Amino acid sequence: MSNDEFRAALSRLAAGVVLVTAEEPPLDEHGRGEDVGMTATAFMSVSLDPPLVLVSLRNDSRMDDLLAEQPLWGVSVLTQGQRQVAARFSMKNRISDRLLFEDIPCIRGEIAGAPLVGGALATLECRTEQRVPAGDHTLVIGRVLSASLPNPDGEPLTYFKGRYRQLG
Repeated sequence: MSNDEFRAALSRLAAGVVLVTAEEPPLDEHGRGEDVGMTATAFMSVSLDPPLVLVSLRNDSRMDDLLAEQPLWGVSVLTQGQRQVAARFSMKNRISDRLLFEDIPCIRGEIAGAPLVGGALATLECRTEQRVPAGDHTLVIGRVLSASLPNPDGEPLTYFKGRYRQLG
C-alpha cells in the first residue's frame, strides 16, 4: 500500500476540527511567552473517568516540541464559521504565531494560560498525562482540567476528503 492510497482511504473519515493552543514559557521572569496554535483533526475523547482526550501531533512540529516541555494546553472545538481560523493555523513552515492570533477573539484559559477561541463550540484546558510515540506522530493524552461551552448551539466545522466542510 502506498502513502497516497492510505491517505485517500482515511480522507473518507469525517473529522471534527479543533485548535490546540499553548503558551511557550517566557524567556525571562518578566514577560509572557508566545502563544502557539495548531489545527488538528486527529482529536478524540479517551475516557470519562478520569476525563482524558488525545491529540496526534506530527513529530518535530512546533506543537510537539512545545508540549514536550509545556504540560498545560488548550483546545477550542471550532464552528463552521471559524474555517478561517482552522486554515490559518494549518499553514506549514510559519515562523511565528503572534500575527495569527492578532485578530481572533480569544480568552486566556485560567488554568493552562493558553488562548481559547471565542465563540467556539466548546473549550477545554488540559494537562499532559502521557506521550506515546506512534510512527511519525506522537499521541498526547491530556487530562481535562476544565471545560466550557461558549457556543453550544453552533454547528461544527468538519474535515472530509481534504477540505473543511459543513454538516447538512
